[in-house]
Amino acid sequence: MSKFPNITTTIFTTMSQMANQYNAINLAQGFPNFPVDERLKNSVAKWAKEEIHQYLPMAGFPPLLEKIAAHTQNSYHRKVNPTTDILITAGATEGIFAAIQALVNPNEEVIILDPSYDCYETPVVLCNAIPKRINLNDDFTPNWEAIGNAMNAKTRMIITNNPHNPTGKIWTENDFLQLEKLLDLHPNFIVLSDEVYEYITFENKHISAHHRPKLWNRSITVSSFGKSFHITGWKIGFLIAPEHLMQEIKKVHQYLVFSVNSIAQYAINDYLDMVQVSELSGFYQQKRDFFQTLLQESKFELLPCEGSYFQLASYASISNENDLEFTKRLVTDFGVATIPLSPFYADAKQTKCIRFCFAKDETTLQKATERLLKL
Repeated sequence: MSKFPNITTTIFTTMSQMANQYNAINLAQGFPNFPVDERLKNSVAKWAKEEIHQYLPMAGFPPLLEKIAAHTQNSYHRKVNPTTDILITAGATEGIFAAIQALVNPNEEVIILDPSYDCYETPVVLCNAIPKRINLNDDFTPNWEAIGNAMNAKTRMIITNNPHNPTGKIWTENDFLQLEKLLDLHPNFIVLSDEVYEYITFENKHISAHHRPKLWNRSITVSSFGKSFHITGWKIGFLIAPEHLMQEIKKVHQYLVFSVNSIAQYAINDYLDMVQVSELSGFYQQKRDFFQTLLQESKFELLPCEGSYFQLASYASISNENDLEFTKRLVTDFGVATIPLSPFYADAKQTKCIRFCFAKDETTLQKATERLLKL
């Protein structure tokens, strides 16, 4: 008997398959299509010739852990212990899975804010715990009244995603103040802070859980080298958490993957000395602005994009179709693949919005918008 009888092919796979079938431009799945930095590729080539092909320590390559700790101090002014507080994971998804499996018990409740990424709910269900899906406000900001009303003695965790996929929203100072109030009211409550787009914010800078000392002892932050360095296929990320939480996460991690790809860890350790992650926001802001300019003459209404490499657009003035029908017609009739928003909601809420990924080269974005302007 299936544990997940209602789960079928993800919307990301479905739309990418349709893009391939109809030879459409794929602005659906969130992966860059431009080259990886030559310095990183050269580092991989160098280390591939060395005898580093066996298991690394379970928590990660020690020099890389040291570098992440230094990087966290430099970026966020937070001191973390590299031997106890950091874990290299097989992508952010494995880190999220391991954290939930380790820290959530049967019949406890986990708050998930919709629209939400699809990897959050499954590990909660596998814990025999209860996912509580709460919709964000219509402007995609947290509904703190609804969140507070949903909390009780069984609430174990809230999963936050900032910068947010799929909406591109980022949290404000007030959002963190509201979260901290809830932490004061519920002493057994912890935060899983998904920050894989932490270096991709624009006019307003990203506020991280790392910036908030009140969260340090009660939170797990999730980061992604794949997202930051345009290497999504490497599936490598890391968690930062206080030792008492990380000890439990490591117990699960060691039996999921034990350790993460050795060559990737050596190469990233080198690369962190070469790259300035602070430059990422400018790189992606150019792409966002270029894409927005190209779509100005379209019938889409572009929503604010404050972070990530996703642009939401309303098609309310174009069609009365539901978002799944509309995105499928975009592929078949106009040759552009996008992502509908309703699959990110437990209640399949219809917002008349779709998500574009603008982490593409300029030629791809130009060709896609030429087709979209025909709507």
